Amino acid sequence: MLGEYRISGRRAAEIAASVERGVGSGDLPPGHVLPPMRELAARLEVNPNTVAAAYRTLRERGVIETAGRRGSRVRPAPASTSRGSLRIEAPPGVRDLGEGNPDPELLPDLGPALAAAAAADAADRGLYGQAAVVEEFAAHARAALDADGVPAGPVAVTSGALDAIERVLAAHLRPGDAVAVEDPGWGSVLDLVPALGLRAVPVGVDDSGPLPAEVERALRAGARALVVTDRAQNPTGASLDAERARELRAVLGRHPDVLLIEDDHGHAIVDLPLHPLAGVTAHWAFIRSAAKAYGPDLRVATLTGDAVTVDRVTGRQRLGPGWVSRLLQRAVLHLWTSDAVDTRAVSRSYGDRRDALIHALAERGVSARGRSGMNVWVPVSDETGAVARLLHAGWAAAPGARFRLETPQGVRLTVSPLSAADIGPLADAVAAAAGPARPVSYG
Repeated sequence: MLGEYRISGRRAAEIAASVERGVGSGDLPPGHVLPPMRELAARLEVNPNTVAAAYRTLRERGVIETAGRRGSRVRPAPASTSRGSLRIEAPPGVRDLGEGNPDPELLPDLGPALAAAAAADAADRGLYGQAAVVEEFAAHARAALDADGVPAGPVAVTSGALDAIERVLAAHLRPGDAVAVEDPGWGSVLDLVPALGLRAVPVGVDDSGPLPAEVERALRAGARALVVTDRAQNPTGASLDAERARELRAVLGRHPDVLLIEDDHGHAIVDLPLHPLAGVTAHWAFIRSAAKAYGPDLRVATLTGDAVTVDRVTGRQRLGPGWVSRLLQRAVLHLWTSDAVDTRAVSRSYGDRRDALIHALAERGVSARGRSGMNVWVPVSDETGAVARLLHAGWAAAPGARFRLETPQGVRLTVSPLSAADIGPLADAVAAAAGPARPVSYG
């Protein structure tokens, strides 16, 4: 029964929009069963095919799911309710460790880069019909990729890593296809997959990255794509090492038709070597965003991949935004060529804070993970209670529900705002909030 909320509309688009409004308002909560198609068609006095088309649209948008005879129901985490909404607002006096932002003190001054970009534009104004990618940007990006062993491929530019992932998935997959994703993993990807009408298949992660047996299982079960974070995985800090990369390449070699998407999340903020997987499968994409090292507001990411994938992405991009601002590309190019970021110093700064927190937690009987990057993942038995107790103690943490599908509960702590003096008090608060945690397997 729908209670007081009544689905309305005469056309499929109107019916779908009515359901989405109900989901967005909370009148149709997660798990709520929708009426059978023929029943709703009779109530609305429309053809059952119209309702069927509306339900199909809702499935493709990730709003509802259909389970055979059990009917259609609102997804447990519908696309209209993003994981980003599961954040804890930090009231005055509370330290915010939940947003996942880089340390502003480690970001470069953008003034010289923007001035250089403006000067270049004054000499050669950006107009319609020009190449989407600045030639010098592409050359510098490609040289850096070559140096890190990323296979040859054309260079495109997107508005951040998530934009690139969305475009690559849309270029190859259709609604209903399965995508293997890290669990725990980047909440935005876990939102994006169902929003595209795709089905997420969780893959366990340890400090060296996705577990090969888990990836094999997902691909054998029919997953048509795999999304992997190479370094500084969000939220666990995992980074692929040489052995894990060899194991995963062997798995991918047995599934050459799988689409591989790699996100080098730790580019320019970690000094661990890159071990790319690209080149084993026919279709692949490798992504590097400027967000963490140079500033989230730049909205510039480098994308390379096989020729077909990049051609599909850029072709569709031309029909939408057209290109990513060449002014921003020139600004990022200046940041690169002027060595505006000292990767070793940035990596050391985040690493010192991470390691100190993990060590302090271990001394208090709390296990935690954080091999690289700016985040620490702490397993807990009751993340809602742990987050509430931390908030009461003056610390806002990110609930693990933002990052997980099937993996056990936890909280994510971003070390960017921490000083050395913060480590002890924070560790005390986490220990009091979480209690001693048993070792947790993410397989």
